[in-house]
Amino acid sequence: MKTAILLISSTGLPTAKTIQKEFGYDIFSLHEEEGSIHIESLDAFLHASFHSYEALIFIGAMGICVRSIAPYIGSKYTDPAVLCVDSTGKTVISVLSGHVGGANELARKVASAIGAMPVITTQSDCVGMWTLDTLARQFDWSVRPQRMNEQIILFTSEKPTALLLSVRDKGTDWLERNLPSHVKVFYHEEDINQDDFELFIMVSPILPQAIRLPYVWYIPQCVHLGIGLAHQAQPVDRIRQEMEETLVSNGIASEAIMGLATIHEKQDEPFVKRMTEQYPVQFYSSDELSGIEVPNPSKTVEKYMKTSSVCEAAALLSSGNDELLLPKTKGADWTMAVALDESFKRGGHVEIVGAGPGDPDLISVRGRMFLEKADLILYAGSLVPRELTACAKAGATVKSSAGLALEEQIALMKEFYEQGKLVVRLHTGDPCLYGAIQEQMNYFDQYQWSYHITPGISAFQAAAAELRSQFTIPQKVQTIILTRGEGRTPMPDREKLHLLARSHSTMCIYLSADIVEKVQEELLMEYPETTPVAACYRLTWKEQRIYRGQLKDLTRLLRDHHLTLDTLIVVGDAIDNRKGLSELYSKHFTHLFRKATE
Repeated sequence: MKTAILLISSTGLPTAKTIQKEFGYDIFSLHEEEGSIHIESLDAFLHASFHSYEALIFIGAMGICVRSIAPYIGSKYTDPAVLCVDSTGKTVISVLSGHVGGANELARKVASAIGAMPVITTQSDCVGMWTLDTLARQFDWSVRPQRMNEQIILFTSEKPTALLLSVRDKGTDWLERNLPSHVKVFYHEEDINQDDFELFIMVSPILPQAIRLPYVWYIPQCVHLGIGLAHQAQPVDRIRQEMEETLVSNGIASEAIMGLATIHEKQDEPFVKRMTEQYPVQFYSSDELSGIEVPNPSKTVEKYMKTSSVCEAAALLSSGNDELLLPKTKGADWTMAVALDESFKRGGHVEIVGAGPGDPDLISVRGRMFLEKADLILYAGSLVPRELTACAKAGATVKSSAGLALEEQIALMKEFYEQGKLVVRLHTGDPCLYGAIQEQMNYFDQYQWSYHITPGISAFQAAAAELRSQFTIPQKVQTIILTRGEGRTPMPDREKLHLLARSHSTMCIYLSADIVEKVQEELLMEYPETTPVAACYRLTWKEQRIYRGQLKDLTRLLRDHHLTLDTLIVVGDAIDNRKGLSELYSKHFTHLFRKATE
């Protein structure tokens, strides 16, 4: 933002310079202050520059700030953001254009930079409610109407509000995560009874028909236009107007267009050249287009273009989608089709989430976010504490996979997925380490499901934390080996424990408590018998137990304490090691430790 700092009192110079150093804004002062630009009159400056800046930061008394800007205030849609910072830098007050002008956001940033308290009086900010007039800017959407005073009053008064989300992006995910109690979410227009609501909010490229309520329409750039043209079709403005009128008549916002697509042969057409000035345009060969199945193939197009479709095939190919929002529509010398970009498609999704080692607080922020909005949570039985699912939304299905065969798990997930719902498959630790996701992903790939993995904290990381040990010690050990002993599951010959043990690395051995005798025997072939070991049972769970010893005692540690498969075995000199400080600490910080002990 183009911003000016207006220094009213010279006592506020240190505060002004702190803001300048952090953000690089110019300081304008009524005094001859070093590092500032001198102005003769505050009123003269504001008269000439009030609307030349996006933000003004007054350093001084609030009264002077208000009286100075009063003659120049017009509208929140045109006024700059105005802040007032007291000369001691204790408070940063959002004075003018809090939302639309960005004063509230700027106040928080400035306050954070100088260690002050932001003072924001806008109702929606004070009650933690959505700011309808800034959501479009926050998520790169367009919005209609531009001025929404009536809608904001209804929303902040907590009138019943219907929220229609026909697409999905980071903005719609945020809305669902931060849903006020008076807002009800819908994914299909036909599910909404408008008599039950007083306000209609939607995020969609298409305006629903027959809206009877005050509404706010947020429009993401999310659709592709496939176009076909007669040779040298003109005039360009007439074609563009006809296409825009066609979009409007079908409820599709022109602001939703993210790109155009057509056949290579049309790249020199006047209309295409004009459109490349505003949109990215993709060109496809007839071979590429002919491979796309379309609802309205044309023998005439095939005769001249060697493909039965241009506009529909180009729209589908560029969008990555297999459905059209608007099938082929004809003008006198043009055709047009519209498809939603695949990345915005609202459909079924499976998120494989790593639950962490056990403590519910150790799941990632992203993992918890998915749990909070999931329609089905299928968690891994006794390996994952049920407390992790306590954050599930009302109405969600929460089920343990213990006792369910893989086919039964897939069938349950399929039931929700085909309804376009979100499924969370919750696995212990990090699902990519000794998890059971390979077979599931094979199915997902085979049937082209949408899925993703959210990593989790693994048991070996929890072990390092609980043992208060750094598993990599400078000049001692720089490698961590994650492995398991050979039981019913064979190990590759090159990964036998005694071969891995030759490096004397920190070794974390999973799922091997029942064969600990064999594990100990192999480790003793390479590690000294006095090598430190730790048996870590149910790390971070309430029943966590950790037993330390030496490698020669490993079997006894586990057998005497009746430790089961939920035990991670850690072996190596890194356990409890406080020797071998790095050169950084030994050369530059040793004097600090010496002073602390004197």
